[in-house]
Amino acid sequence: MASFVYNGKTIETDDEGYLQNLGDWDKGLAEVLAKQENVELTEKHWKLIEWIRDYFQKFQVAPAIKSLTKEVMALENLPDKKEANKFVYELFPEGPAKQLAKIAGLPKPTGCV
Repeated sequence: MASFVYNGKTIETDDEGYLQNLGDWDKGLAEVLAKQENVELTEKHWKLIEWIRDYFQKFQVAPAIKSLTKEVMALENLPDKKEANKFVYELFPEGPAKQLAKIAGLPKPTGCV
């Protein structure tokens, strides 16, 4: 377990940097988490962060990469899964499902190594 201080509060994470208390998350903390991941958040990142947080709230699980790719196709009006996959890897180069979940303050997706 690890921790860091954000806005005067100790934020606890697991050894991989995922929040232990999902209630700690806010947009400012997302910026901090993104910086730790070497990701500069843009409007395109925020669309996916909002989508994955909504998905998690509905289903209590982070989506599989297949669902993420499908959503990106719709949001960005991309012609196929290959283009959508390329798009998400450009935004989250170290692994879209893992990085997106971490920055969005969600648990590590099931099946991610």
